Amino acid sequence: MNCIFKPLWALMPFLLLSSGLLSQEAKTIEPFKIGYSISINKIDIVTLKKAKEAGIDYIELAALSSLIDKETKELKLTKKELENKMKTIKATADEAGIKIWSLHMPFGQYEDISLGDEVQRKKVVNLHKEIIKHAAVLKPQIILFHPSWYLGLNERELRKTQMIKSATELNKFVKGIGAKMVIENMLGPELLKSAQQERPLCRSVEEVQEVMERLPKDIYAAVDMNLIKSPEKLINALGNRLKSVHIADGDGMAERHYFPCSGKGKNDWNAIFS
Repeated sequence: MNCIFKPLWALMPFLLLSSGLLSQEAKTIEPFKIGYSISINKIDIVTLKKAKEAGIDYIELAALSSLIDKETKELKLTKKELENKMKTIKATADEAGIKIWSLHMPFGQYEDISLGDEVQRKKVVNLHKEIIKHAAVLKPQIILFHPSWYLGLNERELRKTQMIKSATELNKFVKGIGAKMVIENMLGPELLKSAQQERPLCRSVEEVQEVMERLPKDIYAAVDMNLIKSPEKLINALGNRLKSVHIADGDGMAERHYFPCSGKGKNDWNAIFS
């Protein structure tokens, strides 16, 4: 299992750790490899070579929502332009000696895979399929999705059903390029965000468990440790359905994105690593 350290949201990148393996002979744990998240629009050889020199081995590509026009809800690039962009990213990462661990798929009000309107849901799914198809050249190990955006009142069961339908369909494309699909937990200290909005799906340990039980067994989970109080409880509940994590300190009440072990958050890192 690989891990992504996710420090201060807009100010600092993710950090990613690859699996530490216990040596049977030495009885020591190999050092984790380090990585971070970077916008798909900020990949260049100078940046990635500096990252490699600093000890970075992996990246997660973020800001894929920037590929979608907010007005038309369509891709900004032609298929050929998107193909060329992905090929350039892969060539740049290869030259720098950095591997692309994961893709953070578009998320937001108009990229929501749980939309209740069936026509709009299918349109969103097709957008994601197009991105995944062209991302095959990157050879990512993980493709991460948010389960939903904020919900209207009293539509939670409908949105779960729609999300599961979308995820099941998208998983065929994810598996088709040799990657694993993961669904990330969301922030949700209470159900209501406002008098008119509910928090996103997968807002609690119990809801993540419920959703995972309803999804195919080859769709997995990602845990964002900034978004839930006592993330070790979710880690333990998921068992081997957990395939990727975002690591940042927080308190489960808001998106803090504190740097791990900075003293600002409340995560119990001994319990988490245990």
